[in-house]
Amino acid sequence: MRTESAHNPDKNSLWRNRVFARMFAAYAGAAMGEWFDAIAIQVMIVYRWGAGPVTLSWIPVVMALPGLLLGTLAGVAADRLPRIRLMLLCDLFTAAVTAALLAAPNVGALIPLLALRAGAAAFIAPAQQAVTRRIVPADQLFRATTLNGLLQQSAKIAGPLIGASILAALSPSACILIHAAMRLLSAGLLWTVRSAEPGAAPDDTATSSSRAARRQSVAAEWREGLRAIVRVKPVLHTLLFGFVGLTAILMVDYQFATLLQELAPGQPSLLGWLVASIGAGSVAVMLLLNKRGRLPYRWGLGGGYALLGAAIAGLGTLRPGVPDAAVLALGLLLGIGNGMCIATKIALLQQEMPADLIGRVFGVDQALTSLVMLGAPLAGGLMIEAAGARPAFAAFGLATAAVGLAGLLCGPALWGRSGEAGVGAVRREA
Repeated sequence: MRTESAHNPDKNSLWRNRVFARMFAAYAGAAMGEWFDAIAIQVMIVYRWGAGPVTLSWIPVVMALPGLLLGTLAGVAADRLPRIRLMLLCDLFTAAVTAALLAAPNVGALIPLLALRAGAAAFIAPAQQAVTRRIVPADQLFRATTLNGLLQQSAKIAGPLIGASILAALSPSACILIHAAMRLLSAGLLWTVRSAEPGAAPDDTATSSSRAARRQSVAAEWREGLRAIVRVKPVLHTLLFGFVGLTAILMVDYQFATLLQELAPGQPSLLGWLVASIGAGSVAVMLLLNKRGRLPYRWGLGGGYALLGAAIAGLGTLRPGVPDAAVLALGLLLGIGNGMCIATKIALLQQEMPADLIGRVFGVDQALTSLVMLGAPLAGGLMIEAAGARPAFAAFGLATAAVGLAGLLCGPALWGRSGEAGVGAVRREA
């Protein structure tokens, strides 16, 4: 069953929502700090300690493993505990562990600290999504999710540029300290709204009251979340659809440098421009979606993956010496598809699940994403080593596009004929 929120969007602007505005600012600082930190850690590992590519390849594994192991538990925690305070504590813990990185004498000491920090991060994302559902009216939920996605993509563009400048002017230690300071600032902003989180979403009061009256054990709530995901078919189909599509994408996502080494061996800077063009495409489409306020599920997910796949396959068909403009144009197309997928997926999960289950569904999504990240990049690297970068990009791009076309053709069966992100309707019961 669904209910419509009857809010005046002019009277109830997202930026007049004090809790959302403070959370958005906190998220902005943390997102930028993460990119400063990521660059500094790679520099420390390679240049300070002289570690090789095998050691460096363990870093994404260490970052993904806590999400796989703790993702579903973090989702239950986000549905049981005060969410803003949970995020606040995780920010404080992250700041402390980040500062401790400076004392690491070698890679062996660094990796456990990174794992601890990734474990704290696993609890933040489900809590943030659960809070967003509770503090944002249904008719503004799609705009809120696109704004958060827009911030994430903007940080991917600005963060590395600013971080590299700080790194050149100061040191890796300075970048790490800035990240720790950003986390403390984020915690400070969350502290100002720590008591402002409502007990139930405006559209889910009855459901929340009934659940509160029968509070269950952690294991029982974990099972309840999984059963609800299986029952709500659009959510189940989205998680499975996204898992297949993400697997195809991550086979090549970490290999753009390898591809560009074949296409433009004398232009290492082209990788930076390609990453920037991907980010620009994502930012542009999210700005458009934020203004438009809605997008059918089949076009957002199916169309998004189709564009992603076409762009990746296109990169695989380019020949050495191709003009830079062709590479950047395909990067822009890739970013547009990526932005469509991200915005639609988050909005769908927010809209289709009851508020009391939001943390659990995003916890499961986080666990599935981490599972893909553990295996797909390594498998893709081995296949590229065996077959070459361009054939592998073309093959995985076509596979991703096929997933997208299947979503477009089977959209009514997967998400319903009227499924649309951003219509202001939210589900009250699973």
